[in-house]
Amino acid sequence: MLRFKNEKEVELLRKSNLLVSMALAELAKHIEPGITTSYLDSIAESFIRDNGAVPAFKGYNGFPATLCTSLNDTVVHGIPSNEVLKEGDVISIDCGVILNGYVGDSAFTFPVGEISEEAVKLLEYTRTSLEEGIKKAVAGNRIGDVSHAVQKKAESGGFSVVREFVGHGIGKKMHEPPEVPNFGRQGTGSLMKKGLVICIEPMINMGERGVMMLSDGWTIKTIDGKYSAHFEKAVAIDKDKADVLTTFEYIDEVLKGK
Repeated sequence: MLRFKNEKEVELLRKSNLLVSMALAELAKHIEPGITTSYLDSIAESFIRDNGAVPAFKGYNGFPATLCTSLNDTVVHGIPSNEVLKEGDVISIDCGVILNGYVGDSAFTFPVGEISEEAVKLLEYTRTSLEEGIKKAVAGNRIGDVSHAVQKKAESGGFSVVREFVGHGIGKKMHEPPEVPNFGRQGTGSLMKKGLVICIEPMINMGERGVMMLSDGWTIKTIDGKYSAHFEKAVAIDKDKADVLTTFEYIDEVLKGK
């Protein structure tokens, strides 16, 4: 059952999601060859708590960390560790917070130093596929319109769409109905109305779309060992265009200055 938010709730969700945006920008300052993903995790937890929130992921269904740090062929749900970032890597960082009882959830895939042209293209197409999906997140459209737009853009670049993991509604809980797949047919799925808040999060592979889970029960990797990218924003459905609650502007500003 879909839960529609009033204006006050949307504003609370905006604050939560802006805090996630700021946390990811803080991490962007530190991403470089030689650092560990556990170091990034410690920075994120301190930043979130210093801003009056708590990490949404830590302890969620037993997840042990503040961040999901997914390197290279890890699609999602990578666990921070002593693994060291290397020149040419890409790292997806998924971060969640709970602020004033409402959840913020966003992901961004960062280059580590200089990356290959093919990896640059993967990141560009994945991020653009998210923006194409957001354009369809308006009242009167259906979830399938968002899904189709994401899939069309990603596949136009020669990339494949992960199907086992999807976007979701968000509110007081991190995962609410409806599911928001990154593939699908126009005109299908739940009807979107003003007040629905969803996270759109393309997970796009450089090679085959198949994935596998490691024995830790969390880490998801591409079946062929090729790179994957992941971007996520929260949006509130509105009448003429989506009200985007997340921003990548803080991150872009940091990256331009590096």
